[in-house]
Amino acid sequence: MSFLVNLALGLLFGAGLVVSGMADPAKVLNFLDLFGTWDPSLAFVMGGAVLVAFVGYGLVLRRDRPVAAPSFSVPAGKDIDARLIVGPALFGIGWGLAGFCPGPAIAALGLGAPGTLAFLPAMFLGMWTARLVAERAR
Repeated sequence: MSFLVNLALGLLFGAGLVVSGMADPAKVLNFLDLFGTWDPSLAFVMGGAVLVAFVGYGLVLRRDRPVAAPSFSVPAGKDIDARLIVGPALFGIGWGLAGFCPGPAIAALGLGAPGTLAFLPAMFLGMWTARLVAERAR
């Protein structure tokens, strides 16, 4: 049952990315270009996402347990360390250079967007490298 729930939610998320324009790297890059061809429309997408997450977390965390899992998995760590700073910085740099982040890149692959054929292997290589570096640091 949880596989079907996760599949349905993933498809809904991907459809939302496509409909909102997040799967179009040109639209994302225009949003990030504040002093050039700035397109503010993705700010409404982000605002809607923040609102849904704010309300959703409030409703969901009132429950004893999730609908499709035995328990909640809420991060316990509150420390701000180098990993917490460097990881999002690298993510933002990559997003700004390519116009893709992981979810929209996977959705764009389904649309046949040519940039994804270069971005996704590089993304997976970066994820593998980050895991390797983290394991060696331990």
